[in-house]
Amino acid sequence: MKISKINVYQVDLPLKEGRYSWSNGNFVEVFDSTVVEIITDDGLIGVAECCPLGSAYLPSFALGVRAGLAELVPHLIGQDPLNIGHINRLMDAALRGHPYAKAPIDIACWDLLGKATGLPVFTLLGGAAQDDVVLYRAISQEAPERMAKKIELYAAQGYTKFQLKVGGDANEDIERIHATRSVLKPTDILVADANTGWTRHEAARVVGAIASLDVYVEQPCLTYEECVSIRRRTTLPFIMDEVIDTPNTLVRGIAEDAMDVINLKISKVGGLTKAKLMRDLCVQHGIPMTIEDTWGGDITTAAIAHLARSTPSEFTFSATDFNSYGTVDIAEGAPQRVNGRMTAADRPGLGVTPIYDALGAPVASYS
Repeated sequence: MKISKINVYQVDLPLKEGRYSWSNGNFVEVFDSTVVEIITDDGLIGVAECCPLGSAYLPSFALGVRAGLAELVPHLIGQDPLNIGHINRLMDAALRGHPYAKAPIDIACWDLLGKATGLPVFTLLGGAAQDDVVLYRAISQEAPERMAKKIELYAAQGYTKFQLKVGGDANEDIERIHATRSVLKPTDILVADANTGWTRHEAARVVGAIASLDVYVEQPCLTYEECVSIRRRTTLPFIMDEVIDTPNTLVRGIAEDAMDVINLKISKVGGLTKAKLMRDLCVQHGIPMTIEDTWGGDITTAAIAHLARSTPSEFTFSATDFNSYGTVDIAEGAPQRVNGRMTAADRPGLGVTPIYDALGAPVASYS
């Protein structure tokens, strides 16, 4: 089997709520997603999706995905997509860094491997470790009372884990955390996610002011070292996200007891191949994960579901159903939320079929 053609699509994903806001005044109203289609000489097609969270979140942006693909794809035509290790080595040799641009190629190759073998991707990633996975709901940054009302709304839809977007004014963030925790059941999970938005002194104030609450603190500051400083000042459970972006940073975090949980974003680390490596390291060292991505639609949600379903439940802190946030369907057969949970399909590959009317014509084709 050889790669004969790669098509690249661009699709806008508007939000049902109109806007998604997080730290430092950042927001997105319409997500710019890239869908990749790998076509082989024997007719099999693999698909994947990459959707950065704007351009001010991680060192990634929507146009960068497509620019990176333009650099990578000439090295991939004629290659065997089932030799995924070789594909990744080719990409790393052709383009230093930019893992998010490589991620959709890697994921589409896993989709092809599943279709070629007749197996779902979760089987290839280690086998089904759970029937379905628990989801979290991200609560966009707003006034404390509005965030509390949204938590009540989503709790009624079956969610039991909530990621509160803080990282703004420290005084208001303290109010946000208290207001939202007060409307939750004792068994519900609340994560105060600052998305790197606090300075060290602000983070120190916040963790002191919420010390009596049942709440997780996530990525309070910009750098790894600042976050570790805050971890040492609080007994609250601690989550690392943005700074755990490679297997090497994960190994450092484990060795230095820097966190209790990580957020494992598939495109941030370069695709399912490296995400599986990091997942397995976490399982070996007893570190639960939120398995997710930066953003996306139906195809991203499918990739998340397969990685999560192949992860033992005790190490799956939560996962994300990004396709429930948007107004546009881009694939049939994608996972759907049922009472706060979702599962990956038993069909070969990712188990999804692109809706080409939604994708439109390719913005680039390579052969």
